[in-house]
Amino acid sequence: MTETPARTISLVVVDDHPVVRDGLRGMFAAAPGFEVLGEASNGVDALTAVEHLDPDVVLMDLRMPGGGGVAAIAELTRRGARSKVLVLTTYDTDSDTLPAIEAGATGYLLKDAPREELFAAVRAAADGRGVLSPAVASRLMTRVRTPAADPAGTTLSTREREVLVLVARGTTNREIAAELFISEATVKTHLTHVFAKLGAKDRAAAVAVGYDRGILG
Repeated sequence: MTETPARTISLVVVDDHPVVRDGLRGMFAAAPGFEVLGEASNGVDALTAVEHLDPDVVLMDLRMPGGGGVAAIAELTRRGARSKVLVLTTYDTDSDTLPAIEAGATGYLLKDAPREELFAAVRAAADGRGVLSPAVASRLMTRVRTPAADPAGTTLSTREREVLVLVARGTTNREIAAELFISEATVKTHLTHVFAKLGAKDRAAAVAVGYDRGILG
């Protein structure tokens, strides 16, 4: 009996480093069952690529100039894109993993993962099965089992927390607007709410309070 060959999984690779994109393209080209349809260097271009190429899986980096991965994932989720997003990044902090998963990522893998683990994760994502690197899974389990560092319940929304994280990295309002696909006026509105909720008078004070209360890790 002739065995039915496994379907080919199509991908779009999103990373701001050309060397990384080239490496991933070459890796998947050399492995049976995968096809890289295209690439993008930021979240904005990723949305365009997914719209035109309709891949099974998007390999998405998170921190990229010109548009970050979390905002792109959220927008793909909002649009109802059929493509599954597998985050592939070097960052495993709570401020990276939680927003990405909340935004709709199917999986989260670190770039130091062995190639066979990456291939298996892509296959799992294409089938709609969630996959997390061991380090990320451990962090999430710890987060779930540990009481919040801010028992008073500072009620920052997900977007307000994203803005505060970017402020802590020294990002300007204009850069935040580009990263989150919102206007500068909306950024200022979020900051006003953050300042009020944290009792902070400026950006530096908000960041300090954010660290003190565990909001920023």
